[in-house]
Parts: sequence; C-alpha cells; structure tokens
Amino acid sequence: MGSRHLATTVAPFGAWKSPISAELLASAGVALAQIELDGDDIYWLESRPQEGGRSVVVRRTPDGQRHDVTPPGFNARTRVHEYGGGSYAVANGTVYFTNFADQRIYRQDDGGAPRALTPEGPLRFADFVMDADRRRLIGVREDHTESSLQPKNTLVAVALDGDEAGGTVLASGNDFYSSARLSPDGARLAWLTWNHPNMPWDGTELWVAEIAADGSLAGGERVAGGARESIFQPEWSPDGTLHFVSDRSNWWNLYRWRDGQIEPLHPLAAEFGVPQWQFGFTTSGFAAPETIACAYTAEGTWRLARLDTRSGALTAYALPYTRISGVRVTPTHALFLAGSPATFTAVVRLELASGATEVLRESTTTDIPHAYFSVPQAVEFPTEHGLTAHGFFYPPTNPDFAAPAGEKPPLLVLSHGGPTSATEAMLSLGYQYWTSRGFALLDVNYGGSTGYGRAYRERLNGQWGVVDLDDCVNGAQYLVARGLVDGDRLAIRGGSAGGYTTLCALTFRDLFKAGASHFGISNLEGDFLETHKFESHYSVSMVGPYPERQDVYYARSPIHFADRITCPVIFFQGLDDKVVLPGQSVKLVEAMKANGVPVAYLAYEGEGHGFRKAENIRRTAEAELYFYSRVFGFPLAEPVAPVEIANMP
Repeated sequence: MGSRHLATTVAPFGAWKSPISAELLASAGVALAQIELDGDDIYWLESRPQEGGRSVVVRRTPDGQRHDVTPPGFNARTRVHEYGGGSYAVANGTVYFTNFADQRIYRQDDGGAPRALTPEGPLRFADFVMDADRRRLIGVREDHTESSLQPKNTLVAVALDGDEAGGTVLASGNDFYSSARLSPDGARLAWLTWNHPNMPWDGTELWVAEIAADGSLAGGERVAGGARESIFQPEWSPDGTLHFVSDRSNWWNLYRWRDGQIEPLHPLAAEFGVPQWQFGFTTSGFAAPETIACAYTAEGTWRLARLDTRSGALTAYALPYTRISGVRVTPTHALFLAGSPATFTAVVRLELASGATEVLRESTTTDIPHAYFSVPQAVEFPTEHGLTAHGFFYPPTNPDFAAPAGEKPPLLVLSHGGPTSATEAMLSLGYQYWTSRGFALLDVNYGGSTGYGRAYRERLNGQWGVVDLDDCVNGAQYLVARGLVDGDRLAIRGGSAGGYTTLCALTFRDLFKAGASHFGISNLEGDFLETHKFESHYSVSMVGPYPERQDVYYARSPIHFADRITCPVIFFQGLDDKVVLPGQSVKLVEAMKANGVPVAYLAYEGEGHGFRKAENIRRTAEAELYFYSRVFGFPLAEPVAPVEIANMP
C-alpha cells in the first residue's frame, strides 16, 4: 500500500509517522473565496485560521503585489442564510463589505478606514451589485427584527454615502432572494427568488424588471424557473442579452432569453451550475458579447471551456485541474479558483487566447514531497435497487513506511455535508493527514450529491437517512470485497448532514466499528423546529411533510435509538452553531454515556458550523487520531494529548 525504498520502516497501519502534522493543518494555509475584478486589480477573500478564522479582502495590483484591504478588527463575512457568501463588492478602488461582528455594511475607500453605511441592529446583508448611476448597492437584506428563526428576506438598495434606514426595499413577499444582476445600460434588473419548502437547487424563479425613474422596480416578469426548475447565475451579456443556467433538461446547462424565447446554448450531460449553498457562486462570464468562458463538471471532474454562443461550439482548455469555481472573466483572461489531486486550491489566471495559466495565490504552502500524498482513484460501486454510486478512494501512502505482511489498512468512510453537495478529487492536507499515517479513505458521492444530474440529486427525495446511508455502507463493503481494506476496522465520519449520515450508519447498521460526528444532526424533528430559516423546510423534500410524517422523522432520528449504538463515537461541536444546535450532540452523548458505550465529546467556544480557529483545527485532528488509536489498538507514532473517552476500558 505504501511505496518502499531503502529506508522503509515496517509499522502497523495508523502508526506511521507523518510530516503532515495537525499543526500544519492549522497553519499551512488559508481558505480562498470570492474573486472580484476592478479594472486591472484582482480581489479575493482569505479566511485565515491563524487570525481566528478572520476573512480578509485581499487586492492584487497589476505589478503582482498583494495587499490586505480590510484591516485587523474587521472580518468580511456575512451571516445571511447562516452560510454567507457574497460578502463584499468593489468598484473604482472602493470596497463595500459586511462585517461579521455587527453585520453592517462598511465602505472602505482606497487607503481609507472602513465606515459603516447601515445602522446597528438586527439586519444582515449579502450578495451586492453596484448600481453606479444611482449611487447605490443592490443586494439581499435579512431582517431579524421580528423573528430570529424566520427573518424577512428582501432585495434592497443601500445608498453609497450611508443609509440610516438600512436600505430601500425593491422586491419582497417571497421567502428568499439572490443574484441581483443589473443590465449593462442600468435599465433592468434580474434576480432569483424562491419559497419554502424549496431549496435553490429544487426550484427557483428568474425575474426581470425595469428600473423606474425613482429607482424602484416596475413591470416585473418571470422569465424562467418554477417549483421544479433550478436557475443559477443570471448574467447579462455586454450587449444586454440575459443568460442563465437551468436544470430543465436534468442537467444544469446554459441558456439565453432573447426576444421572449428561451434558447439552449450547448446541451450537454454535464453541470454548468452548482448548488447555491452560499451567495456569489459563479461558473461563467463574458469575454465578448458572443463568447462565454465557462466551467462545467462531468463524472466528478471540472473543465474550463470557451463557448461561442452563435455556433454553440464548446472548446475545452487542456488544464491540469479537476475542480474549478468562482469564475470571473475579462475580454482577455479568466480568473478562477482551481485545484487537483496534485495541487492545492489556488487563484489562477488563464489567458483566453493561448490557454496559458499563472498561479496568483496558493491556498497552502508546504515543502512536503508529493511522495507523501495519496492520489485519489474514482470508483463506482453497486448500491441498492440495482443502482450505481460514486466516490473517490485514497490508499494509504507514505514512502517511509510499509505495513506488516498481510495487514490491511483501516478505512475511514467520509460522508460529505449538505447533503446536497459533492466531493471532488482534490489535494487536501486534511485528507493526507490520515492517508500518510496508514488510513485508507473512501470519499462518497452518495445519491443526493450534485454533479451527476438532477435525477441523481433527487435519489434522496423522501430517502434521507436511507439512500446516503446505504451508499456509504455499500462503498465500504465494495472495498472490503476487493481486499483493499480491513473489514474489521471500518470507521465513518462526517460533518453536519454528513454527521447525520454517520450517526445513522452507527445506529441502524452494524458494519462500522467507530465513528466521528462533526456537528452532526441526531434529531430530525428538532432540527426541523430549531434550525435557521434557509434550511428550516429542507427536510420536507428529503424526509416528508411535517407534522404529517412525524413518524418518519422519529424513525430516522438516531437520538431515539441510542441503545442501538454499540461502537465508540467521538463528537465535535461548535457552541455558537446556529445550523445544528449543540443540544443535538449533547443529548446523544449523554445517552451513550448512560448506555455504557465509549463516547468522547469536544466542544469549542466561539466556533459555529465548522471550525475556523487554528487551535481548534489542530485539536480536532489530534483528538480524532487519538480516538481511533484507542479503538483500533494501534500505537501512535508521536505523542498526542489524550482525549477523555467515557466507558472506554
């Protein structure tokens, strides 16, 4: 399983010494997001664990110099929908951003200090577009004045010189809004809207309205979309033709609206869109009125291409990347975030004419040789009802170690969050932390994942806690049957919805010998009643209407069947989590303690849904490794601070 050389040491899987330390996970890099363009300047967001997870707007000038724009004490991060995204905009050197601590919009002129545009209070803002002619920002406002669980979402305009009213409402009455886009002549506005119980990948509506002389919207018209059609990223061409992505064909493909008609641009069994978990996701942009640079994914791999909207010809670039996102386009270049099994995520600039690329900013900096990195293998495996599921298999890899003859590695099955999300083959120190110590990983794109068409995504309809669970179990059994992993040392781990799948697997199946729940759901009914607005009706499609199917919510909630969990579990939880409340973990931990089952619980002050602080990222990795060493009985290559495991012999 590991490549041998003269210095190879024989040691059990899990006990291999690795240069990829937990400290490195917490200190080697930043998370990159939201590229924006302003003239010749390029901007992006960096989330920095070493600064407590603070999100910083960074500017790269044409001479290649990088500068932090937002100063210490400010965190460019919005809490609209709790998941945020679309937290800043830039125009003529001035940056407008939402500050995490107070959720006010701040204006920061070039070289100046941030000053608040919106008042203190229960308002949140995101997803801005500049309306320069009217000296205002247009974006989404989430008003928590009347309700914290069901706030009021609207499209608003915020004056650039300050807006004590917190914005003027342009569109209201629906549950959600996003993706406001102003036509090149400033005369029309396009936007997306949807209502409960839909999520944006279930069904959205694309609307267009004229902008009246007083700045209000007039004569709104629904262009596309509905309860069963998901629209993504409306975008105006330079000559004023509205384009968008729709999954009306089962796949998220590109369309345009011209002369009152909707025209497909290049029908393809591939996805040109992504689930809108956050604001500001982009996969395409215009280089010219009839030329689009676009990213799309098929069979788990992303590509970047040029699309001629006259002929429909799609020409892909030969690039080494498997994941491409956040596309922004100029007449000569495309900017995007990209990564692969051999490269960490980076801000990349591509010259459209030649296809030449330049890396502008890498998310992770390390001198660890690639010989320590496991290369993922795409796998397909049979699952229930004669169907096929997908995933990526990472074999244990460390050039310094080999396992004793005949030993097979323990397997960690990874269940991604969402559940309407996806995993891709990418170089991640978080994964290599495990494989370089002798673990095998299976990263599962279970039924319900995106990237394989709407039909695959809808396998989870009415079947959450069933299909995802079956696919994770069948993926593990597939690897055991092939002789690639130890069937007696199988573990499953996941965060959020992936934590729910993890807990279901440990509750309703006997295959796994250990599990790790990172802020996972244990009570579907409680989650329905307590979670934030964006996801508060999500389970209607995946479980059933509530309270009509309260019986199903009960039957698929691990908290009610804690006595069936007989193997050790470790729980990780942020105490400020508003998506999955801490009580979900606490109740199950207490039940397991009372039942005499080994259980550990680590909770972090100041962390929400996912951990951003360096010290907590480090502690989580070390604690989970220590936990598996106790469960599976392998020695640790280096000392790790112990974790208290109740009921552990």
